[in-house]
Amino acid sequence: MPHADDRIWLLDTPNTAYVVALDEEDRLMGLHWGARLEADQASDLVDLHAPRARPVFDGLDARLDLNPAAAFRFGQTGLRLRFADGTAELELRYTGAERADGELALAFEDRHYPIDVRVVYRTFADTDVIERRLALRNRGDETVSVVRADSATWVLPRLDEYRVSQLHGSWGAEFQLTRTLLPYGETLIGSRRGITGHQSNPWLAFDDGTAGEYSGRVWSTVLAWSGTWRMTAERSTDDRVSVSTGFGHDPVEFALGPGATLETPVSAGLCTDGGFAASAAAWHDYVRGHVLAHPGEVRPVLYNSWEATGFDVSAGSQMKLAERAAALGCELFVMDDGWFGARVDDRAGLGDWFPNPDRFPEGLDPLIDHVHGLGLGFGIWVEPEMVNPDSDLYRSHPDWVYHRPHRRRSETRQQLVLNLARADVRDWAHDWLDRLLGEHGIDFVKWDMNRPFTEAGWPDAEDGDRLWIEHTRGYYALLDRLRADHPGVRIESCASGGGRVDLGVLARTDQVWTSDNTDAVDRLAIQEGFAQVYPAQVMGAWVTDSPNPFTGRPAPLEFRFHVAMAGALAVGGDLRRWSEDELARAAALVAEYKDVRETVQLGRRFPLRAGQVRGVQYHRGEESAVIAWRLQRRFGYPDPPLPLHGLDPAARYRDTATGRVHHGAILAEHGLDLGLADADPASALVRLRRIG
Repeated sequence: MPHADDRIWLLDTPNTAYVVALDEEDRLMGLHWGARLEADQASDLVDLHAPRARPVFDGLDARLDLNPAAAFRFGQTGLRLRFADGTAELELRYTGAERADGELALAFEDRHYPIDVRVVYRTFADTDVIERRLALRNRGDETVSVVRADSATWVLPRLDEYRVSQLHGSWGAEFQLTRTLLPYGETLIGSRRGITGHQSNPWLAFDDGTAGEYSGRVWSTVLAWSGTWRMTAERSTDDRVSVSTGFGHDPVEFALGPGATLETPVSAGLCTDGGFAASAAAWHDYVRGHVLAHPGEVRPVLYNSWEATGFDVSAGSQMKLAERAAALGCELFVMDDGWFGARVDDRAGLGDWFPNPDRFPEGLDPLIDHVHGLGLGFGIWVEPEMVNPDSDLYRSHPDWVYHRPHRRRSETRQQLVLNLARADVRDWAHDWLDRLLGEHGIDFVKWDMNRPFTEAGWPDAEDGDRLWIEHTRGYYALLDRLRADHPGVRIESCASGGGRVDLGVLARTDQVWTSDNTDAVDRLAIQEGFAQVYPAQVMGAWVTDSPNPFTGRPAPLEFRFHVAMAGALAVGGDLRRWSEDELARAAALVAEYKDVRETVQLGRRFPLRAGQVRGVQYHRGEESAVIAWRLQRRFGYPDPPLPLHGLDPAARYRDTATGRVHHGAILAEHGLDLGLADADPASALVRLRRIG
């Protein structure tokens, strides 16, 4: 590789460095991603990583930081275009670099076709996260087909082994964390459903197989995109690994017309020491520092009416529930599905966004005024991307849904997907949402999305496949307009639970509904996986009835509350059926949560484990909140003390409930005696305050 300072680039973060360089054929190579380096140290990498592979048989695919389809590229490629004459290979040459305001942009052009490619990196002073994106421009007179345009290809250093961590699942079982050895060849995860998906989440982490919760180096990457996506990890035969991340999915491709540009969503990468807990904490800090619009706000304790009333909604029933919610100490009342149009079940009404006149004869204002009079904020459920065929909207605009000629319009939940890629559909959606928020005192919107795309066609469009990108961009545009028009309104992203959770949607919303499964035992695994990337303040967590309406499993009230206290606490049970004792205890638990809320939602998270006892600790300033549980005691053995993290060993900490004083060194080395109840499951919340 040429040894020239203007062909090697060092990107610094507070604790790490990322180094790329051009070889003699202008191929962009990833040379280093790890500990910080000085510029003269980084320059030594050029000779160290000079290619020695047999070029025809092995190639350099797993070392390319920009990996376009080209000659001798036999593995996955992050950039593939098809020109008008059928040519699909690219021959890129380097044309220049620009550095400004924490960004580095490397520019390339094809040697024959009029296409420009820019690789953009961004670093920050307060995080080791590096953002990347790709930009394309068609300078020619002919349309170019974009087959694949990934935001980034991340080149990992050589390790003795490669273990990959990922989040898989399904509806009601989202964010299941698995760690497996990475096989040779290509490993693909992603979504073809039109949304981020319950089945996988756009995050991958890699280590050498020895990293633990608090030890070892971890490399990870996320994609900030809420539509279809893919991540492809490739392990080559010579034990090199790269991972390419981007929007879209096979076999969809779309047109880049003359003069048109395309900018991909952000792919973010992170290298950390200190195990998986340190990696998760760094992602949480990044989300607060560079993604969320209101990172310093604590989320209110909300009550949602869905599991109490279902579709049986009326002004009177909602008022009674709001009164009980206020007595518990809830701060926000959210009316769920069933308030609009002919919506007495899921067969009709979606698309007709006006209050049901039988259920709300005087409109929404009497209910909203009553809720506000109780000292609660008012929230409302909407599903703007969907329509029931049995609705006035669909009867007027059957062409507004995704469909294919000569094919059925398959329904799920008796609904179809509106084409947000169309400007007229977006204008319609903005009009009624803006009017709803502008005419009523609504403080919170739960935005739901309850089905994937099928028959995803746009017959009137010249480039129908572009809907897979433009729907998500249209969704983003709607959220951006609403937030600009109504800056005081807070928004929750929901897609049948955790089907649209990613950094793209979190840049435009304030929290997410984690899962439709509110069973406290199941939620432990769901919340553990969620926490690998996303902080507690955005994790909606409900306390619902026992036995749980989803699983039928009974659980003690305190256990249900303690599990939900690990995120943004909410209540979703039928309070009309709770006993006076349950209501009184619930009110006390809500008050306890408010005492630790800032610590939980804004503090650093530490996973805890000792024998059969598990837990999570949140630490912020002088405060720590410990939430711990035991699902099953084995053989009658006593519970061991639970070691804590993040404390000053020279300091002392007082349990605010009991007054007992603990030494930080003892809590770290030996642990906290929780005194869990004998019955299973058992749980506890302990608040510790530093006293010196």
